[in-house]
Amino acid sequence: MTDYKQLDAWIDAHFDEEVRFLQEMVRVPTDTPPGNNAPHAERTAELLHTFGFDAEKHSVPAQEVKDYGLESITNLIVRRKYGSGGRTVALNAHGDVVPPGEGWSHDPYGGEIDDGSLYGRAAAVSKSDFASFTFALRALEAVAKPTQGSVELHFTYDEEFGGILGPGWLLKQGLTKPDLMIAAGFSYEVVTAHNGCLQMEVTVNGKMAHAAIPTTGIDALQAAVHILNALYAQNALYQQVTSKVEGITHPYLNVGRIEGGTNTNVVPGKVVFKLDRRMIPEENPVEVEANIRKVIADAAAQMPGIKVDIKRMLLANSMKPLPGNKPLVDAIQKHGQAIFGEPIKAMGTPLYTDVRLYGEAGIPGVIYGAGPRTVLESHAKRNDERVVLEDLRRATKVIARTLSDLMG
Repeated sequence: MTDYKQLDAWIDAHFDEEVRFLQEMVRVPTDTPPGNNAPHAERTAELLHTFGFDAEKHSVPAQEVKDYGLESITNLIVRRKYGSGGRTVALNAHGDVVPPGEGWSHDPYGGEIDDGSLYGRAAAVSKSDFASFTFALRALEAVAKPTQGSVELHFTYDEEFGGILGPGWLLKQGLTKPDLMIAAGFSYEVVTAHNGCLQMEVTVNGKMAHAAIPTTGIDALQAAVHILNALYAQNALYQQVTSKVEGITHPYLNVGRIEGGTNTNVVPGKVVFKLDRRMIPEENPVEVEANIRKVIADAAAQMPGIKVDIKRMLLANSMKPLPGNKPLVDAIQKHGQAIFGEPIKAMGTPLYTDVRLYGEAGIPGVIYGAGPRTVLESHAKRNDERVVLEDLRRATKVIARTLSDLMG
C-alpha cells in the first residue's frame, strides 16, 4: 500500500466516527443572527480534546461583539507542529450560519441521515468541513507522521457578517500567519477567486398622514418604489458586464429586505430596505459604492420632500488568486481527480467568503472541502440543507493527501 492508500484506509476505518462528530456539530445551533456562537466553540473544543487536539479559545471582547450586532464569538485555533522548517498550512471553516427558516422535512438541528445524506443547518456550509479538516489532520498524524512543517485548524464564527471578527480578528491580533490556507468549500472544484459584496441599508423618510387626507403627507413607500426601480434598472445594465474568471458571470444586485409603514390607513412616513450588490473581481469597490449612492440620490431628488439616509453594512472585497497558491491547487487537483475520478477545475465562484481576509494579509489560499457541485444542490441557506456522506468521505481523503504532500 502507498502512503496515500494508507491515508484513505484510515479515513474509511474512522468514517463512522467522523459522521458522529459532524452530527454533534450540527446539533448545537449557531443561528446568526442572533449570533450566540460561543457555546458551539466550547462544544467543538471538548470534542477536539478527545482526539488529543488542544484548541486555543480566543474570545472576542463582549462589547466589540455587541457593537457588531452579535451576542458572542469564540474563535478556535488548533496548532500542530511537526518539526523545524517546512510550511504552516491553515484549514479554516466557519461555524456561524443563517437561521433555518421554514419548510424542513428533517430537524434542522438533528443531524439526521437519510438516503446517504446528513441533514441539518450548516451540514454543508460549513460544519461538514469542521469534520473533514479534523479527520484529515488525524489521518495525517496517524499515517504520514510528518517531521516538518505545521498544520493549524481555524474554526471561526463570523462568516455570515463578513469575517471581521472571525479570521479578520485572529489576523489583526497577530494570533496566526500561516504560509498557505485552505477554506471550507465544495468537492468538485477548487476555488481560487470569488465575488466581492457590498451591503447597504437605505432609509427613505417622508411624512406620515391619515389615508383620508393623503396630500398632507409625503409617501415614503412611493418614493422607495421609485428608488428601487432605478436600482433594478442598473441591475439590467450589470448583465452587460462579463467577468473573465471562469465560474463568475456578471455583477448583480438584490434587495433582500423591506419594511415600513405603521398601518393600512396611514400614509407611510418611513421605509427601510437592504440591498446586496455582488462585485466581480474586476470591479473597484469604491467606484461601485459611489455609483450606488448616486443612483439612489438622483432618484430621491425626483421625489419632493423625500430625504434618504444610506448606511454601509458590509464591504467584502473580492478574492483574487495569489501566485503562491499553486502548490495547493496542484495537490488538490491531483488527488481530487484520483479520488473522485474526474477533473477538479480551478475556478471562481459568485459567493463571497471570509477567505479574502487571508488573501488581503498576503496568505495564498483556496476554497475546497466537502459538498456537492453547486450551492443549489447543498440547499445552503434553504430548507433541508444536506451533505452527501460519500462526498464528505472523499473530500477528507483529498485534504489528507494534500496535507501529506505539503508537509513532505
